[in-house]
Amino acid sequence: MRKKFLSILAMTAFAVFAISCGEKKNQTDAEAAKTEKSTTVEAVKFKVDTTDSQVDWKGSKVIGGSHNGTMNLSSGTFSVKEGKLESGNFIIDIASLNVLDIPAEDDKNASLRGHLLSNDFFDAENHGSAAFAVTGVIEKEGKTMIEGNLTLKGVKKNISFPAKVTVEGDKAIIESETFTINRTDFGMKYGSASLADTVKDKAISDDVELAVKVVGMK
Repeated sequence: MRKKFLSILAMTAFAVFAISCGEKKNQTDAEAAKTEKSTTVEAVKFKVDTTDSQVDWKGSKVIGGSHNGTMNLSSGTFSVKEGKLESGNFIIDIASLNVLDIPAEDDKNASLRGHLLSNDFFDAENHGSAAFAVTGVIEKEGKTMIEGNLTLKGVKKNISFPAKVTVEGDKAIIESETFTINRTDFGMKYGSASLADTVKDKAISDDVELAVKVVGMK
């Protein structure tokens, strides 16, 4: 009886583990690029405050371990009409990528940052910036979804993610929930578990978690 109970417990634990490892936060499917939205005369225009705007990222191994950090926005503008995002164009500075989970003075921090900026991942030497342009804003299942063309490592595809827009006087804030993109959609296949020659205990998840906060001023 005890063996049966332990067997059931083990199977349950494994199932919970498998589900938690496979969980994707607001997974977005990359599609073909779409027409970008233009700004109407009635909309209020904002310029991105680059000192207070950033992209948070998190990458994980398939079997245990993860790293996280941020990237800065180098420029951008967006428009809001009647409290809703209407259009926007944003540039992300890939070279600003930093790693937060390893102390800055640790050599492993510089090593990981260098690898992420190499051709295996972002290829910052040839693609020093990424771009996002709004193509639409829709309501879906009670959430506001921002759709836009993401250009990353020279690949442009349309993605969507949940976000809220808040206007406070001369300031407007776009803040997304955490969402997941598939890095291989943008040509980043290094260490992918989908590759036959990848050692599974060293495989890196194709899914990358992102969260965006953009602050704009009139």
